[in-house]
Amino acid sequence: MPSPATKRQTYRKLHETGCFVIPNPWDIGSARYLQHLGFKALASTSAGYAFTQGLPDNAVGLDMMLAHLRELAAATDVPINADFENGYAHAPDQVAENVRQCVGTGVAGLSIEDSTGDKQNPLYDLDTAVARIRAARAAIDKAGGDVVFTARAECFLVGRPDIGEVMTRLKAYASAGADCLYAPGIRTREHIETVVNAVAPKPVNLLMPANLGFTVSDIAALGVRRISVGGTLARVAWGATIRAAEQIMKEGRFDMFAEAAPHPALNGLFRDDMSKRPDRVTKP
Repeated sequence: MPSPATKRQTYRKLHETGCFVIPNPWDIGSARYLQHLGFKALASTSAGYAFTQGLPDNAVGLDMMLAHLRELAAATDVPINADFENGYAHAPDQVAENVRQCVGTGVAGLSIEDSTGDKQNPLYDLDTAVARIRAARAAIDKAGGDVVFTARAECFLVGRPDIGEVMTRLKAYASAGADCLYAPGIRTREHIETVVNAVAPKPVNLLMPANLGFTVSDIAALGVRRISVGGTLARVAWGATIRAAEQIMKEGRFDMFAEAAPHPALNGLFRDDMSKRPDRVTKP
């Protein structure tokens, strides 16, 4: 398996030219399958992982999330980007300490949000948000500086869909040391191009929502370097499970089983994986 340093070098190079998709697995199995398909990097999803634990998004604690990130990084040969929510702290110095621990899990990148979790005041004021970004940047630099740091402006996700505020925040985060910029929730060509141009030449991540209608080529043409899908793949899996289970309960039918992935295909994939990773074998 490549070392964390090698994965980080690979991940950083991916941001230099072109456009790549970074899908979001929610456990080891989904991560291994996405790697098997040939994706060059993967990103965790706080929501997808929370659902596997029977928790809502943003309810997973720091220690549990660090263990999850360590598990994903150890189970994959490709770089892992950590959805590190808002750093699991408010104060910049505590954000820095938590980022230090996140880097220690072996991830190749991490993102920090500027959302507070407080519905009355959903975003940190700009000065505080910038101080948090600087603290995270300093923690990464102290640990070696090779982890790709993404700063997120959550305006569109917390009910403040002001593209002017998004640009102000992202420009400030870029100046404070973010390597990549991200404004989840933007959906139009105009907004995407505005964000890309505002922070150029630094790369931009786009969260691809359902039913937007863009292809990877369309998004690449807008200047986006990285495309993520958040918790959507996890929700696709949940959608299939919900439909099948409700059909059984409500109709006494099993028609949805026709859409199941073949057992031999999955078994073969993970058998091959097990043979390459004897450390993961638990049975004699």
